[in-house]
Amino acid sequence: MTTQSPTPIHEAVRDHYAERIKNSASCCGSDACCSPESSLYPVDLLTTVPSDVAGTSYGCGDPITLASLKPGQTVLDLGSGAGLDCILAAQKVGETGHVIGVDMTPEMIERARANAKKVNLNNVEFRHGYLESLPVDGNTVDVIISNCVINLSPDKEKVFNEAFRVLAPGGKLAVSDIVTDGELPETVRKSLSAWAGCVAGAVDAKEYVAMMKSTGFENISIKPVFFDKETVDTALAGLDDEIDLSSFSREDVYKAVYSAKITAYKPG
Repeated sequence: MTTQSPTPIHEAVRDHYAERIKNSASCCGSDACCSPESSLYPVDLLTTVPSDVAGTSYGCGDPITLASLKPGQTVLDLGSGAGLDCILAAQKVGETGHVIGVDMTPEMIERARANAKKVNLNNVEFRHGYLESLPVDGNTVDVIISNCVINLSPDKEKVFNEAFRVLAPGGKLAVSDIVTDGELPETVRKSLSAWAGCVAGAVDAKEYVAMMKSTGFENISIKPVFFDKETVDTALAGLDDEIDLSSFSREDVYKAVYSAKITAYKPG
């Protein structure tokens, strides 16, 4: 494992989410990328956690259902945030399983540990680290999950290389993430606020798949889940002072930016 130093993008994203968790802001505030957690997960899944824990979701999908977790598995969550997906995963894998959450924001790690304590889980832990240099041993993880986080990384190829390294042979990657159909305008891609809002860092779905293939993943599947116009407008709100939003068509963005259910496997 290599030592990772934060980039300006890492710092902007970290500060953004540290502020949101300190202020108990919902995931769908003025500059967030996601949908309310109640619309992301099956209703019966969220009934297993307290409402205040379920309310600290910053995702764009449901990687838990996508992962099809089984008792006894070891699960790694890339960008675990306040811990909701780790907690749901820990309940799925049971006492014989183990869940590791990795996040670069200390405030998120602190909240995640508190949330896990609320539901009396002993099979989940949270580690501070970067997705580009995971604090996890190689070939030790059965399933990797992630929820709207890989798009935030400035070096996604490193993230996929690290994911491939820590997965055991035959291991599964199951993530929800933001991707695009085509390239976003340069003014948006260069905006640090848009990076933190899960917009600027999103890459074309074909490029996303190509990076996974070059890493060694196989049996890659990507299924789109398109946002409504209100969600995209919310994600771009507040950016007018930083970037010139008049330089591109909102209709183009509505069509271009979407959430995706993505699965892939490390050869076994």
